[in-house]
Amino acid sequence: MPLGTWFKAGTSAAALVLAMAGAATAAPAPAHAPAGESSAARVAAVTLRYDDSRAGGWEAAIAAGIASWNANVSNVHLVEAAPGTAAEIVIVATTGWPQATLGPVRPGRQVRVELGSQAVDQGYDKTRIAAHELGHSLGLPDTKPGPCSQLMSGSSAGAACTNATPNATERSRVQSAYASGIAALAPADGRILIDAP
Repeated sequence: MPLGTWFKAGTSAAALVLAMAGAATAAPAPAHAPAGESSAARVAAVTLRYDDSRAGGWEAAIAAGIASWNANVSNVHLVEAAPGTAAEIVIVATTGWPQATLGPVRPGRQVRVELGSQAVDQGYDKTRIAAHELGHSLGLPDTKPGPCSQLMSGSSAGAACTNATPNATERSRVQSAYASGIAALAPADGRILIDAP
């Protein structure tokens, strides 16, 4: 076979291998994005699983808190873990004050959220509590004292506050924490944040 034919065949094969490798490593864009976010700003969402099987009485609040985060950030997506599978966010009901491990949690790692009834007994909103504690798992510290418009102001906003939606700054911080997908995530802080007033 002439040298030119070998060269063409080798070049075509190399191009085919590169094209297939690119297709195999490309990550799909998320199916959802917060309002106002351009498709260019989106990256593949990091999926985090949660287990709320030990959070009896909090199911509706957890579902609403999860929905709030999923509707407001696109770089991370929270899904319920299938029974018997590991979860990155373990949610339990307790009798104390709500508390959580400060993230951002990575896939395959684990943080804990404790939804304490003591806050509910004092009049705090369950959905706000759940969304706030999930915010800790996603890497947000408390911003106390703070207004009701800041989800991470927690109990300092007062028991009448029912806002369970992260504000623009909070959304931006979570988006940044998960901006480059799994590889660039910093490890979870590991501190336990207790949300007593």
